[in-house]
Amino acid sequence: MRILLVYAHPVPDSFCAAMRDAVLRGLAKHDHEVRVLDLYAIEFEPRFSAHERTIYLDEERNREPAAEHIEMIRWAEGMVFVFPTWWYGLPAILKGWLDRCFPPGVAFRLDTRGAPIRPGLTHIRMLAGVTSCGSTWRYAKWVGEPHRRILMRGIGALCAPRFTKIWLAHFNMDTASPASLTGYLAKIEQRFSRLR
Repeated sequence: MRILLVYAHPVPDSFCAAMRDAVLRGLAKHDHEVRVLDLYAIEFEPRFSAHERTIYLDEERNREPAAEHIEMIRWAEGMVFVFPTWWYGLPAILKGWLDRCFPPGVAFRLDTRGAPIRPGLTHIRMLAGVTSCGSTWRYAKWVGEPHRRILMRGIGALCAPRFTKIWLAHFNMDTASPASLTGYLAKIEQRFSRLR
């Protein structure tokens, strides 16, 4: 499978980097072709420019500002997002990547008559989120896990029918024991090693 791994953490030796590496070790067990997109390393600009927002609905022109990233999305058959949960959501750089790289004509198609949007990511047959959370599982559920809903429901609704869905999260990060963290990394690697 051709897999785009989108990684979002500013600290090179963070636990999120270990999570990313665990995903890569798991994927290496099979013949997946993987591209890693490190949003902080490339200093991705998450903000729309005024021009970009103006052409957002123009499917002939809206790909130009993020053409390289959109090409990677079109190349992929699977997408893995590795990121920390900050304020129950996606890091701003990752949310901005979605804003700029999933425009109409790429992620979905708009109907001028007001019909529901049509999926544009039907080539994506695997979608995964791997994250760490400072809060407890119970509190994250009470807040509603907006990051999970954006990725698994929002983007998931645009993917292939019956796509593979993977969501892995470690809670209580601020008080987690070394054994718990090591166990989570092993769980990540094991889950992705089963992906075909």
